Amino acid sequence: MNDQIGKGLLPPGMNDILPPEAGFETATVNRLLRVFRSNGYEQVKPPLVEFEASLLGGAGATMTGQTFRLMDPVSHAMLGMRADMTLQVARIATTRLAHVPRPLRLCYAGQVLQVAGSQMRPERQVGQAGVELIGSQSPRADAEVIALAHEALAAIGVQGLSADLNVPTLVPAVAAALGLGGEGAARARAALDRKDAGEIAALGGNVAALFKALLKAAGPAEAALGALDALDLPPAARDAVGRLAEVVALVAEAAPNLKLTVDPVENRGFDYHTGVTFVLFAPGVRGELGRGGRYLAGGADGTTAAAAAAAPDGAEPATGFTLFMDSVIRALPAAAAAERVYVPVEAGPQARRALQAEGWMTVSGLEAGADPRAEAVRLRCSHVLLGGRPVPLVDI
Repeated sequence: MNDQIGKGLLPPGMNDILPPEAGFETATVNRLLRVFRSNGYEQVKPPLVEFEASLLGGAGATMTGQTFRLMDPVSHAMLGMRADMTLQVARIATTRLAHVPRPLRLCYAGQVLQVAGSQMRPERQVGQAGVELIGSQSPRADAEVIALAHEALAAIGVQGLSADLNVPTLVPAVAAALGLGGEGAARARAALDRKDAGEIAALGGNVAALFKALLKAAGPAEAALGALDALDLPPAARDAVGRLAEVVALVAEAAPNLKLTVDPVENRGFDYHTGVTFVLFAPGVRGELGRGGRYLAGGADGTTAAAAAAAPDGAEPATGFTLFMDSVIRALPAAAAAERVYVPVEAGPQARRALQAEGWMTVSGLEAGADPRAEAVRLRCSHVLLGGRPVPLVDI
């Protein structure tokens, strides 16, 4: 008995997904992929593991702390097990698909494994599905992926979706213009991440005033953009806000039912992003449904525009999003048990195939002469084939 209990134990953050939830998740992923493909995004399938140097090079270095590593017994090289799929798709785009005309639209779905979960998402193995649009710097590209995320989630039944837009480059641009660097910049960044107005005030002078104003600007997109437009921002920060305003206007036109908010100081989780980013939420759902934004694909560093310009391998502008399937499933009504019809041995394979052609899930009997009603109940079927037609068990 103890041995059986031990076999059922799993590492922290790992879960068995059972019927009907497992089938429901697979069907949901397939529905999302259909929406992605219908918008011109072609599917790719990266490997579960890659050489460590490739997986964690450049912008992938931001995932080092979340990546499981192991020694390959064949090549004797260190391998990494993917903790995120975005940069894998970017690698495919800038290597194997480098010859394909831009902009390149790719979609994907798969499982990732992370070293540690978070308070909001304790799961360490998570399903992901998403898209990447590579090779365009246009604000229409940013707007396209945000609107596509809304379209895909609405298509599977997620309601009340909102997108919180951010600009991770805004705070660094302000800090640089104000001559704030090193320990001072790190202190300001930490205070902004905590939304700690008292610590920001302690910075003193123009620095405190401007960062406090940025903090207070967060809110509904229209009001937030108005507050940002009224600030005396340095040129680089002003350009970032102008780009954000363009994207907001385009998204509002393409997805008028999507609620848009702006948090100009949010940066957490956007370590390698270089422009407009966003996080997706649904009311009453634990954790974010997804996140995405602009980054550099294939650059040597991949964290700043300056690094891209210096990258010998030629970084490409890119944007996209990743949906987290555990949160997406929580935003949907509970999976319903499938209607299953029990088919007695005596009915024969033609009857089974005819039912399957009609869309039924069939459960074939294996013992001749068995009571079909009793077997249907025992095998958790909702119907039994009697007289050549499926009959609900509740009617028997």
